[in-house]
Amino acid sequence: MFHAILPVGPLQCNCSIIGDEATREAMVIDPGDDIEDILAIIAKQNLRVQQIVVTHAHIDHVGGAMKLRAATGAPILLNQNDYALLKMLDVQAAWIGMASPGSVEIDRSVSTGDKVSAGTHTAEILHTPGHTEGSICLYFAPEKKLIAGDTLFAGSIGRTDLPGGSTQKIMRSLHDTVLSLPDETEVVPGHGPLTTIGEERESNPFLAKR
Repeated sequence: MFHAILPVGPLQCNCSIIGDEATREAMVIDPGDDIEDILAIIAKQNLRVQQIVVTHAHIDHVGGAMKLRAATGAPILLNQNDYALLKMLDVQAAWIGMASPGSVEIDRSVSTGDKVSAGTHTAEILHTPGHTEGSICLYFAPEKKLIAGDTLFAGSIGRTDLPGGSTQKIMRSLHDTVLSLPDETEVVPGHGPLTTIGEERESNPFLAKR
């Protein structure tokens, strides 16, 4: 598996480019900004983007999706519970003082039970509401890799004070879904350094048993 993690945009969202080194098929997760840099990696690795997956509809994760779709022809996937947040991109842009990306069109909704693939590498979609209503994670079981969006961070969890956020829901998502994964699972958060499920289970102040 080819996996490049590229911090993009003013909030340094972790954009993942995942490719199959045999078929050269790829997916891009959370193309928030800096699409030229993402396309440069895709071109260098001779990858063909099959889908663009967005973990949730905050501007720092979805802001560059339409540009990437225009460049690659790949469909944009997002959970439908975040469609309302998509309509607020102008407002979100004003919150963080950046230009609005304009409207974003979603080609398909994805939720728990759905699968997305880059060649032979297949991820299971996990609907993990809490940071937003439509937040999802992508779990690559054979590789023991979780793309967690803003649900889980190294030493922290996603904030719940923005529209669509719920502390009760994120804790349920974390305990019932995310922490059910094996301890050795590598976690790629939406921002910041990588971690593992085991590390977060033991030491994350929001999750560790008291």
